[in-house]
Amino acid sequence: MPSVKIERASTVAVVVQSPATSEAKSRTVCGRFKPLALPLTEASAGNSDRSMDDLFLKQRALGLCGEAYRHHMEGDLGQAIELYTQSIDVYPTAEAYTFRGWAYQFLGRVDDAIAECHKAIETDASFGNPYNDIGAYLIAKGELDESVQWLEKAKCAPRYEPRHFPYMNLGRVYAAKGMVRQAIQELEEALRIAPGERHCVEMLAGLRAMLN
Repeated sequence: MPSVKIERASTVAVVVQSPATSEAKSRTVCGRFKPLALPLTEASAGNSDRSMDDLFLKQRALGLCGEAYRHHMEGDLGQAIELYTQSIDVYPTAEAYTFRGWAYQFLGRVDDAIAECHKAIETDASFGNPYNDIGAYLIAKGELDESVQWLEKAKCAPRYEPRHFPYMNLGRVYAAKGMVRQAIQELEEALRIAPGERHCVEMLAGLRAMLN
């Protein structure tokens, strides 16, 4: 049976983790934290000072989140967590909660990571990363059945760029459970969204070979 690996997160990074070995690695996929655009139509609608203040605070918070991410990628988890926390104190965003949870996961604090994802969803239910991440963390805990509902929710989230991740994670869940045809269906859909994704191609080939 193909080993279960986890596609985690976050628009900016993938964590591929094997629960059997507890080894994890990360790689950058794309830059997530760009300066927040402040369109005149949004800023001037209602001519509100409060609206302008909110936009400024959110831009500042996302800037801190981007700085935190840079420390995160350099392995400085303590500084990353501090900056994610500062970002949340300035203006709570789903991104900062999600990435702070990811940092907790690197420290082995999986339950705290899941709690951060729940905070992210409460802050912005449209952000897809925390749904997938909860699913990934539950897989890491061996709670495969419990992970499915969260991965299904990630599929439907309006704001989620690596949309193939939950399909890949579901494929791995079903493969681990011996549900080969269901796993193949999920991985085929992942490849429809992200053609040529290497891990997906390799796992799909292995599963198809099992049916021959």
